[in-house]
Amino acid sequence: MSSNSYISIEDFAKIDLRVGKVIEAEHIPGTRLLKLIVDLGSERRQIISGIAEYYKPEDLIGKKVVVVANLKPKKIRGYLSEGMILAAGCEKGQRPVLVTVGDEAEPGWKIC
Repeated sequence: MSSNSYISIEDFAKIDLRVGKVIEAEHIPGTRLLKLIVDLGSERRQIISGIAEYYKPEDLIGKKVVVVANLKPKKIRGYLSEGMILAAGCEKGQRPVLVTVGDEAEPGWKIC
């Protein structure tokens, strides 16, 4: 990584990473998208994720994932997405692997 790719600790502190528990998941017909309802402790959010070709909705229920909670909401194919679920392996040809946390972590906990 080149030094011009670095961010400051102040930049990193702007990102609100939270534990989220997937409580509902469904495939959006005709797309590679899943509509997820994620419990963030004090609220539930709808998150649209392009992982339908890799994950079945029923396999995600109950998973505790890492969510970017302060990402500006965006409409994706007519659905409002209120965050982003983090995954590793997002380069072309790779299968994304969701970033998950242990059962001890509660929905809404801040990741630091």
